[in-house]
Amino acid sequence: MPIAVDIDVMLAKRKMSVGELADRVGITPANLAVLKNGRAKAVRFTTLAALCEVLECQPGDLLRWEAEDAAGG
Repeated sequence: MPIAVDIDVMLAKRKMSVGELADRVGITPANLAVLKNGRAKAVRFTTLAALCEVLECQPGDLLRWEAEDAAGG
């Protein structure tokens, strides 16, 4: 998927656990794991805003676009 999720990077910078972040954002640790591991198909702006507020960062610190590998074509 061309959108990479860097929540784990911000968690490390803030020395925060997944469980603590999930609790402070108001989502389940399982749903946060789906988002963190890049398996989410969508993210609500309210969730993104809450993540940014808790982690004291910008959306671009959590999400970035990567070109898909054009091999074979």
